Amino acid sequence: MPDDDTDFVPAKSGRTLNVIGVHLYAEDPEGRVLLGLRHPDSAYQGGSWHFLAGHCEQESAVACLIREAYEEGGLVIDPADVEFAHVVHLRDAPGRRPRMQLIFRVSELKSTPEVREPDKCLAWRWWPPDALPDPLVPYARAAIEGIRAGRTYTELGW
Repeated sequence: MPDDDTDFVPAKSGRTLNVIGVHLYAEDPEGRVLLGLRHPDSAYQGGSWHFLAGHCEQESAVACLIREAYEEGGLVIDPADVEFAHVVHLRDAPGRRPRMQLIFRVSELKSTPEVREPDKCLAWRWWPPDALPDPLVPYARAAIEGIRAGRTYTELGW
């Protein structure tokens, strides 16, 4: 997830556009969820555990997921293994742009996660969904709970 000031800049039209985030929800054969420990100097939720994530650029959401997974975690993902799992529509602080957080489940990872951007993520670890770490980015927790409950949509901060 880029750490920049675009969250605080209104759209030129005077409307506030949503930022689109893309997140990886992956489980290992034991049902544990992959989370990364954000660098403490991160502008957003430094020192917290979070999904592998990024912002959509000039690309589809699935292409963004595949790119970010490789850049951040060295993970190779086949687009055929990606399915939509959940969305969190988030407004987490006054003055920040709202976010549409898309979470995609990947049925099979073709590689093992590795730290490739140590300035953003310090470690990757698999966590049992009933024993998630603290601190965990709140909307990531909400998404995991929603996925486990079979829901596809969560709103936070509205």
